[in-house]
Amino acid sequence: MNDKENTNENDIEIVTEEEEINKEYEKYNQLSKEELICTIIELNKDILNLKDDAIKLKDEKDDWQEKYTRLQAEFENTQKRWEKSRDHLKNQSKGTILRSFLPLYDSFKNALKNEDDNGIIQQFFKQFMNILKAFGIEPMKVEKLELFDYNKHEALTTVERDDIPNNTIIDIIQDGIIIDKDILRYAKVIVSRIPKPPKQKIDEKKEEKLLDENTIENGKEK
Repeated sequence: MNDKENTNENDIEIVTEEEEINKEYEKYNQLSKEELICTIIELNKDILNLKDDAIKLKDEKDDWQEKYTRLQAEFENTQKRWEKSRDHLKNQSKGTILRSFLPLYDSFKNALKNEDDNGIIQQFFKQFMNILKAFGIEPMKVEKLELFDYNKHEALTTVERDDIPNNTIIDIIQDGIIIDKDILRYAKVIVSRIPKPPKQKIDEKKEEKLLDENTIENGKEK
């Protein structure tokens, strides 16, 4: 029964469509030549209007697509900024607490400079560093003869040196500390500066210049 019903429905649809086509054909067949031309012109206008509407819809679609892409990019950038800001605030809060442990770190470092035959201090220091690393804290890598970087280093003083470039780290007084790539404490260092020329030599050059000028002037007078 179902197959027969479906067949009948399809037949009805086909007949209905054919009837519509026949009606349209008869309608246009009854038109005069002038009326047919006018009808064709009107149909062409309708087609052009439909094309214009299609172009407008495409432009609107492209605009919305562009807005969507831009909003999506802005959302992703905002999310990244928020995550970065959140991590920074998290590190600040964590750093405020963990900064109180830095004097203990400095004490361990100073103690290790002295003799530690049985290695007890070294053992405690290793355990202490493992705790700090668990919180994302580690010493900053700073080497002597490395160029000074104000983003990481704090210059306590400068020393005149003519054997190395200007602003070169000569000595490390206190280790810098990093917490998850953020600076918790700047490394305190001593840096080099170019020596000033001796004052005596400058005065001698000025005197020589004055003598030369006087000699030239005396020669002109003669």
